[in-house]
Amino acid sequence: MIEAKNLTMYYGSFRALNKVSFVVKEKEIVGLLGPNGAGKTTLMRILTTFISPTQGTAKICGFDVTKEPVLARRMIGYLPETPPLYMDMRVDDFIDFVGKARGLSGKELKKRKEWVIDAIQIGGVWKDTIAELSLGYKQRVGLAQALIHDPKVVILDEPTSGLDPMQIVGIRKLIKELAKEKTIIFSTHILQEASSVSDRLLIIDQGRIIAEGTIEELKKERSFQQQTFLLALQAPRLEVESFLKGTSIVKEFCLIDETEGILRFSGVCLSYRELAHMVNHLVKEKGWFLKELTLKEPSLEEIFLGLFKKTG
Repeated sequence: MIEAKNLTMYYGSFRALNKVSFVVKEKEIVGLLGPNGAGKTTLMRILTTFISPTQGTAKICGFDVTKEPVLARRMIGYLPETPPLYMDMRVDDFIDFVGKARGLSGKELKKRKEWVIDAIQIGGVWKDTIAELSLGYKQRVGLAQALIHDPKVVILDEPTSGLDPMQIVGIRKLIKELAKEKTIIFSTHILQEASSVSDRLLIIDQGRIIAEGTIEELKKERSFQQQTFLLALQAPRLEVESFLKGTSIVKEFCLIDETEGILRFSGVCLSYRELAHMVNHLVKEKGWFLKELTLKEPSLEEIFLGLFKKTG
């Protein structure tokens, strides 16, 4: 549904995108994740034919955005970070205007307006002037204009920016519902939002895709060869610390608690399997009591920071 090939974009001498390539499949939700200034908005503007790339190209439903921009636009519903609204218009007049601009009329237009009212829950403000709406409802009206023509591909740039927690939950739920019929790519710099909504992530930094995949796939990236472990045992503290310091497997560790003779350590190792073998051998040799030795799964934040450390 979306295919990008070597997209490169220069603004003067500044390179905003550097040979970006990826594919988004039908009915897939892909989160475009990266810090502010990473190139997310530039990429979305190219995909929506708002700007043309310096090099490379992309296809939307098979239509080349540089050679067939009008045909590509017909496939797309686009919500930029700042919703494109006419503030002095009423909601119903604005959606009617956008629908007609998209080529809808008669029963088809009526049907689509009824759909967006119900799906996006804007019936309560249908006759209100857009300027009078809350930020959350303005965002919803922006979504309505992006969906009025029933596009196959929906592109959302920071769709929850500035919304309160309840509004964010509502937009996330709507995105998931839309993905039952549509292909969606949305940008965000919020880690939890990306993980809770997306089927797959594209992580972008300094104009380059530095990683892509599901959360589980990203956990297996080479940058996470260092593994976090938790160790709890009843043993002399100095001897345990001497062991942890003396093995090249353990890169760092710290004592996090000492209660009723049980020492609890957290640390980072190169191989949890080798560490477990060494600890089990030592416990048997010394007669210590091992209460816990577990591998801690990396959090989304650790994954994110690890990837940026790798490319920094």
